[in-house]
Amino acid sequence: MNHSIPFALRALLLASALATTSTFFAADLRYQFGATKAPGGWVAIGPETKFSKALGYGFEPDARLSTATTKDATEKSAVVSDKPFYFSAKVPAEGNYRVKVTLGSPTAAASTLIKAELRRLMVEETTTAAGEFKTVEFIVNTRTPKIAPVGTIAAGEVKLKEPRETTKEAWAWDDLITLEFNGAHPAVAAVEITPAKVPTIFLIGDSTVCDQSAEPYASWGQMLPRFFKPEVAIANHAESGETYRDSIGRRRLDKILSVMQPGDYLLMQFGHNDQKQIASKKGGPFTTYKAEIKQHVEAVRARGGVPVIVSPMERNSFASERKIKPTLTDYAEAARQSAHELKAAFVDLNALSIPFYEALGQDRAYLAFAPNGKGDERDHTHHDNYGAYEIAKCVVQGIKTAQLPIAAAIVDDFGTFDPAHPDNVDTFKLPPSPNFTNQRPLGD
Repeated sequence: MNHSIPFALRALLLASALATTSTFFAADLRYQFGATKAPGGWVAIGPETKFSKALGYGFEPDARLSTATTKDATEKSAVVSDKPFYFSAKVPAEGNYRVKVTLGSPTAAASTLIKAELRRLMVEETTTAAGEFKTVEFIVNTRTPKIAPVGTIAAGEVKLKEPRETTKEAWAWDDLITLEFNGAHPAVAAVEITPAKVPTIFLIGDSTVCDQSAEPYASWGQMLPRFFKPEVAIANHAESGETYRDSIGRRRLDKILSVMQPGDYLLMQFGHNDQKQIASKKGGPFTTYKAEIKQHVEAVRARGGVPVIVSPMERNSFASERKIKPTLTDYAEAARQSAHELKAAFVDLNALSIPFYEALGQDRAYLAFAPNGKGDERDHTHHDNYGAYEIAKCVVQGIKTAQLPIAAAIVDDFGTFDPAHPDNVDTFKLPPSPNFTNQRPLGD
């Protein structure tokens, strides 16, 4: 698929978002798909409705859609496709939005999966029979790079990475909600978007956490929304190649603090890149790294938030067939010590990731990691969809084990997760998104 057009358009919209604050739409947005006309308060969306800045909603380029409709006492309609497609809608301001989607077709069976923004998994593949409709709800967080002055936080902007975040990742920073409809036979009848006042779980970290823009790379942060009810929002501010120090220097932490409300959470996981950054300069895991963790914890608490320290997951490095060769022991221990000393919540993702890899074994652990573009070789740090999904389950289990109040918002079908007994990689299914890259994420 050629995504040069939407990427260019997103860059334009991002520039606009930096310059102005729009109130283009009313608070509630309601779209009836496949309809030629819609009831009051709704907008009829036909398969030919292409997104434009002037219109403020529509399907992204390359969508191949048709209408499914029946006429009876009450006309029902939907748009259907045999390939993934994207729908975008402009929202009036950054923040959290409740998205209600009616899935299904009046004329044929369908199977639809939903991702949002940069491949954030919202709803796993949902099947509907002909004439059957199912409604699903989830929360989408939107943001712009602007930082509003709050307390000691000065006005400004996040220092986005050029051109990465202003082109291929601009979808994460514009004033649109973009929904990806994927699956064997996606069919959508309606979309409703309304502002949502819910607690926010902010994420900050590196390439193993951030919203990766293209296949085959994925992160646990992208998978996390699937495991929470529409009672909380997941706001992923992580970025590839970064560290605790970069979080401060690029003002990602300031951006989070500027919109954080009392009772919100910040899950923070760094270590892979800190290891190299600190090694090249004065400092170490038990000095500089811990000091930067402390700075984050204290800043979050000053805003009334709840900091959660997450130790960095291990790399795919084996000493023998069933035994991991640790590469981040000191950083995991420093994170653990920081949590204890600061009396902060702690998720030991390092300890949780090891039995997951060892359960697969040296010969099959590569199946949790992305191909690196060199034949059959695999990355040793960055996960594919399966690996990211399982690591996300490790994080969710860590939240439950830590008995954090947000555990009450975990989806009912989660139960418990033992990383020593992961989901079967041979039967795991998550349809890939259309975008693909051979470019490895920053960091290691």
